[in-house]
Amino acid sequence: MRIVGGTLRGLKLADLGAGDPAAHLRPTTDRVREAIFNLLINGTHGNPLPAARVLDLFAGTGALGLEALSRGAAHATLVDDGARAHALMRQNITKARVQDKASLLRRDATRLGRHEGPTFDVVFLDPPYGQGRGEIALASAMQGGWIGAGAWIIWEESRPPMLPAGVTLLDRRNYGDTVVTLARVAGNEAA
Repeated sequence: MRIVGGTLRGLKLADLGAGDPAAHLRPTTDRVREAIFNLLINGTHGNPLPAARVLDLFAGTGALGLEALSRGAAHATLVDDGARAHALMRQNITKARVQDKASLLRRDATRLGRHEGPTFDVVFLDPPYGQGRGEIALASAMQGGWIGAGAWIIWEESRPPMLPAGVTLLDRRNYGDTVVTLARVAGNEAA
């Protein structure tokens, strides 16, 4: 697994192999990650990454948040409640030398609580497939004040997710057993 674009392009991340089912870690393949960032950056909706604050929910290895930093995001907060995930994220942040731009939170993404501080502009969701946890996590983030008005949502799932009120579908693509949904929070609503 490598960073596929930007200033960290080619950086080899901590090896997880095919994943860690016991820890619910299923890394996004380089091919799907590249497709996600091409959709996000080169799509018709504009590139939201330069200087963005990124929230990576169910972060696992942290590859999506680190890829966003490589492509111009100002800060990434990586959220996962697993000990194995935290060890991997810590290794990857060190390998990328982005300790000043990345934060780790060991927390259940479905129960984020209240966020005090600047909101996030881009949100990645990569929940365990088929469990409905992405919908719960997005609702928790919106209710807790984590997500800013106009924020971009990039969601990986095994099926098209249910988007909440105030979030508009922009694009949806299938990559094998992965459905990638690009959506946006309404600009005039505080999320």
